Amino acid sequence: MPKIKTHRGAAKRFKITGSGKIVSCKAGKSHILTKKSPKRKRILGGVAEISATDYPRIRRLLAK
Repeated sequence: MPKIKTHRGAAKRFKITGSGKIVSCKAGKSHILTKKSPKRKRILGGVAEISATDYPRIRRLLAK
């Protein structure tokens, strides 16, 4: 049985924290920034935890 390969696209988008949570960057900060408030743009620069329903799918993609 061959080893399971990591999905390289997912590996670049998601990160597993030390406690086992999966986080990703928030979407919506690449263009059309003039109508967004500075506070909103600041918040979009951070990371967000993935919802519980997506965990099994992303875990499978990140399996090493």
